[in-house]
Amino acid sequence: MATNQQRREAAKRKLAAQQARRAERAAKRKRTTTIAAVATVLVVALVAAVVYALTSAWSGPAEPAAAGGGPDTSALPTVPLPQRPTALPASVNCDYPASPEPASKPVGPPAAGPVPAAGTVPATLQTSAGPIDLTLDRGLAPCTVHSFVHLAEQGFFDGTSCHRLTTSPGLQVLQCGDPTGQGNGGPGYSFADEVFPGLTYGRGLLAMANAGPDTNGSQFFMIYGDAQLPPNYTVFGSIGPQGLATLDTVAKGGESAGSGDGTPNVPVRIERTS
Repeated sequence: MATNQQRREAAKRKLAAQQARRAERAAKRKRTTTIAAVATVLVVALVAAVVYALTSAWSGPAEPAAAGGGPDTSALPTVPLPQRPTALPASVNCDYPASPEPASKPVGPPAAGPVPAAGTVPATLQTSAGPIDLTLDRGLAPCTVHSFVHLAEQGFFDGTSCHRLTTSPGLQVLQCGDPTGQGNGGPGYSFADEVFPGLTYGRGLLAMANAGPDTNGSQFFMIYGDAQLPPNYTVFGSIGPQGLATLDTVAKGGESAGSGDGTPNVPVRIERTS
């Protein structure tokens, strides 16, 4: 039979074991909470960085880093054009009010009023890096297509350089359409977004850059790889095989900043739009 001393020692050992288990459970809960908090911060930071990349004006590094290689995206599959949940009517009314900033290159706005909301328009950017063939889709974004065609016909894109290449996972695009080459230029007018719930992005899609809701102008981006974005950017067409081959070459050349976001090391100057 156990003595009182032995019982007391056994009780102490039992209490110590219980305290150790409680401490271990508390530490585990703390680790889980910390990991969850860190994961949440990382997700928020990634989303913020991606959105910032397409809504902020990029002024370029003071001293570009040495040229570095970019990703090989040539084997990635293209994605199909998104589909509107409800088709648009045969025509829609478009408006192109003046923006606070003047046009970076002389051009007037398109005529306001009804425009076709069905059919496609072929276009090719003849660039110093190679041709980029596009198919503009009026059924997705009629007002955007109307503006892009208007600017192309006026020669607005001719002689301008694509000023931004992003190569990081989550955002792999070439951005063009700013005559200043600094990321803050436009046509002197704006127009509304043509987006819808469930809109997603991927290789082979053509979309509008913006500085917030309904601030579309002339800047657009071409997706050659990944693009994890919220549905805030108007998709208005697709990129053909020649265009994707050109973009893959530009992407492999990398960008000047060496951080995943800078001017392309392979210059892309739009010579003319046809």
